[in-house]
Amino acid sequence: MVVQTRKILLLEEDGERRESLARLIQTLNVDVVRAASWAQSLRLLQNEKKFSLFVAGLASLDEDLIRVLGGLKKSRPLLSIIVLSRRQSPEPGIELLQSGTIDHLAGPDHYLGIFSAVKSELGKKDLLEQNAIYLRNLRRLRLDQSKNIKRAMELEEIYDSTLQNLMTALDLRDVETFGHSQTVAKYSQVLANILGIRNPSALDDIRKGALLHDIGKIAIPDAVLKKPGSLSSDEWEKIRLHPALGFGLVKEIKMVKQVGNIILCHHERYDGKGYPARLKKDGIPLEARIFALADALDAITSHRPYRKVRDFKTAKKEILRNSGSQFDPQIVDAFCSLKLEKWEKVRFETTSYIPDLEGFSDLIQKPKK
Repeated sequence: MVVQTRKILLLEEDGERRESLARLIQTLNVDVVRAASWAQSLRLLQNEKKFSLFVAGLASLDEDLIRVLGGLKKSRPLLSIIVLSRRQSPEPGIELLQSGTIDHLAGPDHYLGIFSAVKSELGKKDLLEQNAIYLRNLRRLRLDQSKNIKRAMELEEIYDSTLQNLMTALDLRDVETFGHSQTVAKYSQVLANILGIRNPSALDDIRKGALLHDIGKIAIPDAVLKKPGSLSSDEWEKIRLHPALGFGLVKEIKMVKQVGNIILCHHERYDGKGYPARLKKDGIPLEARIFALADALDAITSHRPYRKVRDFKTAKKEILRNSGSQFDPQIVDAFCSLKLEKWEKVRFETTSYIPDLEGFSDLIQKPKK
């Protein structure tokens, strides 16, 4: 398969900065088309439909430009838009991010931020395009699976790998939760095994559901998902949509019921105070009840920017305190039947492959002023 070089349109009126930014972006193996004015950019976008990204250096974000950006996104929904603006007030930029009109906002002189934004958008496009190809091939093969079983099995392996890569990409949207999906998948399988679920296929279905549990967050804007402060009621409503959004994504590929149950019901609570359907007790699928405890165990024992890491003894106390309310008592008993040292070993073996992302910044040189 011939891989075509992606084309990026760069708008920057300042000639020196335009060339500097173009050289930076070209290190990502893309074709950068330069524009010196807004009018020239619109002509190029109208005549060329193969632009993947539009990096727009704007002197201001007035109402006319915001309206044009909105129209551009509506007519070209697959075009990623990265705006470079010196505007001091954050409100217009936040509104554009929340509405999905633009994908990233950075200062024109913040070269590291611009580079990261472009790389992120290119990676997202590559991953989604690969996943779409795999899904199309999988559907096509399943129509004729009896004639080509071996090929279908090979594609299932590719698809499974794609799922893990997709979840890794989603984890990377927030470095603080990197590796979360892989860890809770292993915890869920261990709990299921303790509860007597030994069938390899059933355990693998639980693993897949755990890996995919937050896939719906791919549809939640970064402005909401990564907001450093408290969320508004409207923003919480958007966050609470992710189980249903994720279920909607996977039901089209006809995954087994257990996978969909975890995705849709992983925020339900045993006492019926969860979401999205306020299910309670045995009304919540067993695999979702298992996952809920695994998810909490990882959340409690992982680093978060707003608190220090807590140990497994603290986690056990909190889980016991919420037995019968947040968690199924049967699942809590299964968790407590395994020594905490064993749980710590499971975590270490699952996360030992994760790279040290804190050292990444040392590899990047600050741009010359």
